[in-house]
Amino acid sequence: MTHASPGAAQVPASLDRVSEAGSRFRSAAAGRLIGVDLARGLAILGMFAAHVGPDPSVGGPLGWVMELARGRSSALFALLAGFSLVLLTGRPEPRAGRAGRQAVGRVLIRAVVLIVLGYLLTDLGTSIDVILSYYGLAFVFVLPLHRLRARTLTLIAAATALVLPQILYVLRVTVDNGGWSDAVIAHDPLARLTGSDGFLELLVTGDYPVLTWMSFLIAGMAVARLDLRRPGVRTKVAVCGAALALLGYGGSWLALHLAPGARAAISAAADGAPAASAWWSDTLSGVYGDQVVDTPSWLLVAAPHSQTTFSILGNTGIALLVLATCLAVVERSARVRWAATPLIAVGSISLTAYVGHIIAIKVLGVDDMPDSAALPVLLSFAAAAMVPALAWTRIFRRGPLEVLMHAATAPARLIS
Repeated sequence: MTHASPGAAQVPASLDRVSEAGSRFRSAAAGRLIGVDLARGLAILGMFAAHVGPDPSVGGPLGWVMELARGRSSALFALLAGFSLVLLTGRPEPRAGRAGRQAVGRVLIRAVVLIVLGYLLTDLGTSIDVILSYYGLAFVFVLPLHRLRARTLTLIAAATALVLPQILYVLRVTVDNGGWSDAVIAHDPLARLTGSDGFLELLVTGDYPVLTWMSFLIAGMAVARLDLRRPGVRTKVAVCGAALALLGYGGSWLALHLAPGARAAISAAADGAPAASAWWSDTLSGVYGDQVVDTPSWLLVAAPHSQTTFSILGNTGIALLVLATCLAVVERSARVRWAATPLIAVGSISLTAYVGHIIAIKVLGVDDMPDSAALPVLLSFAAAAMVPALAWTRIFRRGPLEVLMHAATAPARLIS
């Protein structure tokens, strides 16, 4: 079976239940947060599709859906992680005084747990590039911004999307062509503990480098600071998402067609892989997203895991569109909300669902199954997530791992 190694978001967006939502849809405010759970549930299914589903090369509507899941769902998870960080530290206004310090402490403990859990899942040896460690470090980097207002956060998200991909590209090229990275890794305690490239991997060379992925979290924080009850706010979020998607993917398509020699340079540097789909896909060619091609023309692509400005803009746009749609439908349509209950349940225990699916891939040996089994396996994974999640959330407020995460952050109460 073919897997997209960067996968769809492995993520998780905060990967913890939005506790204010509850599980019984008690109020309009709860309904708005249930929309976040619905979006997170869709991202979970997108992750399943990328990890165990059919390859996009099957073509047709199924191939298009599989292609859409790759990269876009991981960006959605990251954006929702930023949204949830604001929920944890206080919304609509950040908590102040002792309560604020305790909230910051809980986030930092959560970050450490995610980093550790990410490395433990990586050690299972599956084909999945686990994102949890990257998320944990990203929480630490964006946490100082949690008191800022939506407009300021939006400007910072835009600035990081415009500037940091270029810095990341230069750093990755110098890592490939120079020896300074070996000295950094040799003095990194995390590298020694984990047998990896440590913080250099998490920040720069890994599949979800914090240097660029924190743009998604900051964008999610900006959305969380908005008053989503005000008429027209969700529409503005959706319009902004559509504009960003057009700017990211459309801008990349134009750049690749207008810049002299750009596609030829990318193809040559990628061992002859076709560059025609690099404005949208990182799987059809087999290389996009797995590496940074050593040519400045690479900065013109928008492949979902390419770590370019165009990719960040496009993926953020899709994530905003999905979130705005989910927030709207759960509030306006009781029937849709009822029909989406299994997905909402999965989204509300996303950490459990995420970790569980990686363990299942390892135990069942899904990596070794033939391509013909991909669709049945995907449907089985979806059912195996939704049915238990629905049963669990009718009884308990948090998922099993969410309960453990909540317990792990309990020492933050001692902060004075």
